[in-house]
Amino acid sequence: MLASPCTGVCRLIERTAICAGCFRTMAEIAVWQDASENEQRRILAAVLDRRERAGRDVAPGPGA
Repeated sequence: MLASPCTGVCRLIERTAICAGCFRTMAEIAVWQDASENEQRRILAAVLDRRERAGRDVAPGPGA
């Protein structure tokens, strides 16, 4: 199992339905713990793509 991309900043961006902290969709957050490593890698790739499109290299950490 891969480490979760959760940053502790759990806030849904309404217009995109993506978490502002980890850039996952609610569906991706819900399945993370039970997902296979391959599925987790797919989710992480989607997260990186979303961060890049948002113009951010790294999601903010807790308290940011």
